[in-house]
Amino acid sequence: MTKACDLSGKKVQFGNNVSKANNKTRRKFNVNLQSVTFKSEILNKNLRFSVATSSIRTVSKFGGIDEFLTKTKSKKLSQKAKRVQRAMNNLQKKAS
Repeated sequence: MTKACDLSGKKVQFGNNVSKANNKTRRKFNVNLQSVTFKSEILNKNLRFSVATSSIRTVSKFGGIDEFLTKTKSKKLSQKAKRVQRAMNNLQKKAS
């Protein structure tokens, strides 16, 4: 499992620790990933994603996982999220 957010695409970044003496040593900035279950109204399923905490706030701002996935471009999403997004779009087209 990669250390990347399924919804926003955030992943590990690298940088330097800089001491008072200006010594630089490499370090990692890990993403605050949480395993979260979202309830999809359209698919009538529980969806489990590995998501950054900032993405959890973004999903709640949009009003749920369904609205978030319909308004987000698939370029940012992981393969798992893209599959769910396609399934939602297919169900919405059949309902129309």
